[in-house]
Amino acid sequence: MQVIGLCRFSYPAEGGFQVEHDDTATRAAYLYAPERLDERFRHFETICLPGLAAQTDPDFIFVVLVGEDLPEVARARLDALLSGLPQARVVARAPGPHRKVCQEVLNAARDDIGAPCLQFRHDDDDAVAVDFVETLRRTAQDAAPIVDAHRLVGLDWGRGFVARPDARGLAAEEVVHPYWGVAQAVAVRGGVRQSIMNFGHQKLNRFMPTLTFCDRPMYVRGHNDHNDSRQAKHVTPVSLPRLDAAGEAIFAERFAIDADRVRSVFAGT
Repeated sequence: MQVIGLCRFSYPAEGGFQVEHDDTATRAAYLYAPERLDERFRHFETICLPGLAAQTDPDFIFVVLVGEDLPEVARARLDALLSGLPQARVVARAPGPHRKVCQEVLNAARDDIGAPCLQFRHDDDDAVAVDFVETLRRTAQDAAPIVDAHRLVGLDWGRGFVARPDARGLAAEEVVHPYWGVAQAVAVRGGVRQSIMNFGHQKLNRFMPTLTFCDRPMYVRGHNDHNDSRQAKHVTPVSLPRLDAAGEAIFAERFAIDADRVRSVFAGT
């Protein structure tokens, strides 16, 4: 089945954020603030893209949704970073209802709307394991009787790491957190136009059968000051242990994340 990933890179949608804004212009100003964008790019380069570029199964599409008014300098930086990922497609859209726009973009990326596909959502500061696409496709094949019997089936990997990159490298710890929205996919039957983005990631099992797996780490959930989920005043700061050489080796092998590259990119921040 065709595999399609969707990443919203600072797209100023109507809704879809925990941080509230009065209008899309105010939201765009917040998203495009130079300091915030610079941080997003550092995470995108060092955390998100390496694992995608190193997939053991390279047969997938990675759609990056941006706003039509993304500053030119930011768009050029984005295009440069994605030049090494042939699976990437940048789609620029005007502000619109979050779920509706994401659904339209995903359906437009399908080779044949009448054929089944696998869709995964991916934030710009998260990572998936280098065998995620291979595992996703094999799991859908193994679960064919379930997938064939339902319009939508959720596939979720709940074991991974929460990590914070900085000039010293990586601070991280292993967690088990199902339905966190990373290393999560939906098998979509042919002809069905609903997408993975029509559902809240933590509520996926309310709307479809789901299969969850926690056998090995499959994701890195990025932790940084500009996480949308970290903007609420009640959020408690998270203290993460510093990775040693052995931990850095695991990140390199499992996610293609190079701690030395992290240190270089975040130097001076």
